[in-house]
Amino acid sequence: MVVGTIVGSSIFVQPSEVSRAVPSFAGMLLVWLVAGALTWFGASICAELSAVYPRTGGVYVFLREMFSPAAGFLWGWAMFWSMHSGIIAAIAMVFGRYAATIVPLSDIGIRLVAVGGILVLSAINYFGVRPGSAVQTALTITKLAAIAVLLAILFGAGTLAAPAALGGVEPRGFLRALVAGLFAFGGWHMVTYAAEETRDPERTIPRALMLGTSVVVIVYLALNSAYLLVLPFDRVLASTHIAYDATLATAGAGVASAISILVIVSSFGAMSGIVLAGPRVYYAMAQDGLLFAWMGALHPRHRTPYLAIAMQAVWSSLLVLTGTYGVIVSRVIYTEWIFFAALALGTIALRRRLWRPASAEQVLFRAWGFPVTPLLFALVCFAIVLNQIATDPRESATGLALVAAGLPVYFVWRRLDARDRLPQSLLPAEIHEGAAVGGEQRPRDRR
Repeated sequence: MVVGTIVGSSIFVQPSEVSRAVPSFAGMLLVWLVAGALTWFGASICAELSAVYPRTGGVYVFLREMFSPAAGFLWGWAMFWSMHSGIIAAIAMVFGRYAATIVPLSDIGIRLVAVGGILVLSAINYFGVRPGSAVQTALTITKLAAIAVLLAILFGAGTLAAPAALGGVEPRGFLRALVAGLFAFGGWHMVTYAAEETRDPERTIPRALMLGTSVVVIVYLALNSAYLLVLPFDRVLASTHIAYDATLATAGAGVASAISILVIVSSFGAMSGIVLAGPRVYYAMAQDGLLFAWMGALHPRHRTPYLAIAMQAVWSSLLVLTGTYGVIVSRVIYTEWIFFAALALGTIALRRRLWRPASAEQVLFRAWGFPVTPLLFALVCFAIVLNQIATDPRESATGLALVAAGLPVYFVWRRLDARDRLPQSLLPAEIHEGAAVGGEQRPRDRR
């Protein structure tokens, strides 16, 4: 799930964005190496938190427990209305557009194919985490096998000499390139959302995060090296589908056309992992009384948050059909780095509170390099946010306002939830106990 969610469509187009900001072979590879290292460190922080809080909801639970329910609510709020649903819509549109390279489609046809992809994957996940993860595994194996073939073709035809640089590397350009690289690494945190549907999550999720991100870093470095070895730098800078152009230059039009199929499989696989992950957060929020109770309903047979899956599918599909996903995602996606910085700083405080020498043997996973690594990670996160605000202050302010709009909603919802709970507390004890026995228990009570 980690590999399949991260490796979507960005790595087949994003290298050109990086090279335009850092026009040198060494500088470009350095960007991908730094982006991979930061992703790995961020994943290690989530891995440690998963060992401490192996509960459904992942990042939402981490923020709730380390800071306040309000912080967790803002994460879930931004997820549903923009970050998560918008990313599903955006990847679905990539899926639809590449499908149109095989079967000619109009604009509405592309959108309908995109919606069809969302609905198919939502239906698979409706029937349980096992079929959803099976599809994810199959698609991930397929895409990695295809990437291995692509690398063999490109390295087999490439030269050994590094291409000449077309310019120097400036600090602001490096930061812009780093943002583009980190975007291609996005999604590593999503495996934490389904912790309670994972066997031995305290060990399994940290291992998955560390191994999965390591595999992705190796794949990304190899692909970027291959692109740069077979294409002149001016072609790299101008390319909007670099994987296709690199294959066309080395293996001809027939093999290059197969890249469209690779991107389709890769996009579908990334979308599969994201569709699986999101409803677990909405389920956890509903269990905490921060969403409608029905959003926390489990299917009586499949034991999945089926109504949350359905609502996510509906909203993502509407974003596709109305074409608003691009604007929403571009405004809000950078704000997730504020939350990632909070996770890093919160983990430092958590260690001081929980990790005592007497309980050291109970720690199942500890992230490397504390406190330097999380501090560095948090600084980079804040630098990304400040760079976005400086580059586009108007859109950035709009994005921050969209996220902050969740605060008044949170306080109203808490007040309504407290009012609804009051009559229950006044019931006779035997009625109250009977309702608890017949009702649905929360996941962490079942542990």
